[in-house]
Order: sequence, then structure tokens, then C-alpha cells
Amino acid sequence: MRRLPIYFLIDVSESMVGEPIEGVQDGMATIIKELRADPYALETVWVSVIVFAGQAKTIAPLQEVISFYPPKFPVGSGTSLCAGLGHLMYELKKNIVPTTTEQKGDWKPVVFLFTDGVPTDSPSDLQAVIAEWKQKWQRSANMVVISFGKNTDTGILAQLTENVLIFDNSDANAYKTFFKWVTSSIKTSSMSVENNSTGFELAKFDDVVSKIDLTKIERQPVVDDNFVVLAAKCQNTKQPYLIKYRKNVFENNFGDIALEYRLVGAFRADASYFEMSDENAGDLKISTDKLMGAPTCPCCGNQFGFAFDGACGRLHCVGTEKINTCPWCDNKAQYDVGGDGFDVNRTRG
Repeated sequence: MRRLPIYFLIDVSESMVGEPIEGVQDGMATIIKELRADPYALETVWVSVIVFAGQAKTIAPLQEVISFYPPKFPVGSGTSLCAGLGHLMYELKKNIVPTTTEQKGDWKPVVFLFTDGVPTDSPSDLQAVIAEWKQKWQRSANMVVISFGKNTDTGILAQLTENVLIFDNSDANAYKTFFKWVTSSIKTSSMSVENNSTGFELAKFDDVVSKIDLTKIERQPVVDDNFVVLAAKCQNTKQPYLIKYRKNVFENNFGDIALEYRLVGAFRADASYFEMSDENAGDLKISTDKLMGAPTCPCCGNQFGFAFDGACGRLHCVGTEKINTCPWCDNKAQYDVGGDGFDVNRTRG
């Protein structure tokens, strides 16, 4: 039986933390459940999941739908599309059975790329990996790119495929509708290969997904400024967590256009956060004057989840004790509420 390989290449950078990554997690479970009930998909579809942030890894190797169990998604620092595409091409080369004079190989693999932000790779590195994709895989694989929101770099995405779509609604019902559309597209493609057709057909677009106008191309900066994400550690559990802010442009009291970032929330991470992060992110700073709101600690519930340690320059939570200990560097100090703004390290988003 010829296989129809389906690869999910998913952005798990810090800007996806919270509702977006939870929606993807639930959506993957829905996809597999629906495919198991479809006779065409059950016979032909194999699924793999690759995630990328500053690094990339396979969290679910290519396998039959019937044996697939949706994995837990990590979160990491950075949005290295180079790492994601490079790892995808490695997996394709390793796993796809080619058609030869002696055998019929796999059907053209289908790649669903989910991303919500801007690649943090250098332009030269991006162009090199895109050139490799075009040369080796653009004709022998079908890629569908889905932008989660309007903050992606459409100029880069348009170079990968003509199938660049946008999902711009983040409520729970919209996520369910979106993943039903993804499932329908996979089912349609699996039915197509069974009928000796092309093997790739997208389902009809619905109200939550639409095609991006690729004539409006705009190159965005290496640092994703749509969000500010700060890495912190819990003083009590030593576990990492991420503090996420969303860009807010407004008119101030003087009639000028101003920029600030409003708190979305704080979210637990685990040890895989460091594994998936870009070690060469650089020394990126943002002033606390631009950040509106501070969270409690999502790990232990400490009232202050935004405490700055002057010794190592990192963030953590503090409680009501007179002396607190930084979980990053073990420095012990007395903390107080600061009045003036100061610079803190930010991630690349």
C-alpha cells in the first residue's frame, strides 16, 4: 500500500505560548480521531510532527494513523525557520520511499507549516535554506503554510509555496473549525490518491481560514516585535515560565502615536524550553517602561512574578519573605518595588 505522508511543521516559539499552543495541542488530537474513523485515511495516511523554535526536533516520527498518539508540545526561544525547514528536509530524505522502475513509492508528502511570527534567522541563512527547499523538495512535496494571525513575514512564506493561508481568530470554537478544515483537507487528499488522482486537494475555505494576498509582501525584522516574551524562573520549584506581552499601538494624551506592550499572561514551561531555544539569541533588551502589567508566578502562586535580580540580570518570582533567593544564580537579596524603568533581557519571540 502506497503511503500519503503528512508532516506537521509547527512553530513552538514563545509567542505561541498560551492559547495558540493549547489550540494546536487539542487540534492534533481532533485530527487523529477523525482520520481513524475515515477508511481512506486509515489505509493511506501516515503522520509526523516536527516542532521548531530556536532549535528543531521530531516529536512524533512518521507512523500510521492507527498507532499515532498526539505528543505534548514544548516551547522554546527564537523562531528559526532555518532549523525547522532543515530538519523537515532531513526527515523527508530519510523517510520518503521514492518511485523507481521497480516499485511505486509514496505519494507526494503534504506539509502543513503553522507559524505565528517572524523568523529570527539572518536573511542570508534564510535564503540559503529556501534555495535548498526549492531545489530539492518544492516540486516533490506539497506545502501548505498557515499563518496564525497577521504578524507573519509573508515575503518569506511566499517563497516556500503558493498555498499561504491565514487563520486569524483565536477563540476556542474557531480553533475547532480550523482543525476540522485541516482534517477535511487530509481526507480529501487521501481519497484522491485512492482514486489515482493528484493526491493533494485542499478542502473549501471556511470563515476562519482564507488565502493571503501574496502581492502585498513586506519584509519584517529579525526580532519579532509583535510580542515581547520574557523568560523567568520560579524561586520555589526552579521551573521556568514565560511572561508574554502583546504589542499595543495607541494615541497618547498629546495626540502622538505611542507603543507599549500589554500583559497577556505568564505560562509554565518545562526543561525542554532550554533544549528548544536558540543559544545564540544575543543580548536583547527592552525597557520596563514599555511593559504594562506584571503577573503572579504560574508555578507556585507567588504574588510577584516579575522580580529582577541585579547580579545575573534575570527574572524570577518572589514571595513575602524579607530575603529571597534568585533561582538562576542563587544570589540572596532583599527586594523592593522600583519606581523608574530599567532594561530587562527579552527573548527573540
